[in-house]
Amino acid sequence: MRWENLTVVAGENPPENAALFGADAVTTRTFDTPEFRGITFHEIRARSIVNRVPGASRMPFEWTVNPYRGCSHACVYCFARKTHSYLDLDTGLGFDSQIVVKVNAPELLRRQLGSRRWHGEHIAMGTNVDCYQRAEGRYQLMPGIISALRDHANPFSILTKGTLILRDLDLLKQAAAVTEIGISVSVGFTDQELWRTVEPGTPAPERRLDVVRTLSEHGIDCGVLMAPVIPFLSDQAPQLRATVRAIAASGATSVTPLVLHLRPGAREWFMSWLAHHHPHLVRRYERLYAEGAYAPKWYQRRITRQVHELAEEFGIGPTRAGMPRRIPAPEPAVPGPTQLTLL
Repeated sequence: MRWENLTVVAGENPPENAALFGADAVTTRTFDTPEFRGITFHEIRARSIVNRVPGASRMPFEWTVNPYRGCSHACVYCFARKTHSYLDLDTGLGFDSQIVVKVNAPELLRRQLGSRRWHGEHIAMGTNVDCYQRAEGRYQLMPGIISALRDHANPFSILTKGTLILRDLDLLKQAAAVTEIGISVSVGFTDQELWRTVEPGTPAPERRLDVVRTLSEHGIDCGVLMAPVIPFLSDQAPQLRATVRAIAASGATSVTPLVLHLRPGAREWFMSWLAHHHPHLVRRYERLYAEGAYAPKWYQRRITRQVHELAEEFGIGPTRAGMPRRIPAPEPAVPGPTQLTLL
């Protein structure tokens, strides 16, 4: 396994001589408890935890923190699957079951936030893999991360499919009292059968919407990233209506639709899943995604228009100042990632 390439983020080419730690710093563990059966954890002590987003990206933030690599949510479409290939790990089942854990993330972040070279920029979390995936229940890295951000009054945002974020509700309220925070929950559809096959390791959509409801009841605004809208499987008008209605009922302050995109690594795994579960759709997908990772602009605009019209109908207004930061579609990354190393 090429641990020296753990600096790489989704879509980027692995840099030379960019090790964040030596191979002798890796501890591999397995656990027999039902929730972790079949999952291998690779515990590492990272040398840096704050990652800079490539300059060519249109992301509304410049810095990210990712305490995990790989994700037991096992979403068949996850764009971050390609990153496992940089470690000589499988981008299919390996991505779902071989989880890299940066066990020193909280202490490292606290030290970096206290550096004279850090100027308090916004930090986004959950934009690569979910920081509230199943592993977080055991390793509990996020309380220390949020506490460090709170203590330095550093603005941040979190995107998650995980209900475990409610464990940290008090910390989020404390952070919101001293800095700007943005919380978004990802719910692309409410179809139970589709959820069980395409997002098998995630909490059910209604449980995620319960998270939105609970956060709102405690004074923390929460938006919903309606992602992904899956062509021919969750994009029909009645399906979009049912999803937006449920999102509105949860008290979400905003809804942002995002059509499925299929980058290398994710594309192969998703198409294999599609051939098994919906073989009649394979040719339609090959045509729809013939030009690359993204669906045609006309299709994306149609979905966006429909969702925005439904949002207006159900009383979800556009994002305004002070509302949770919307998390847009991940952009194709450029070679030459930058890793922040602070003294």
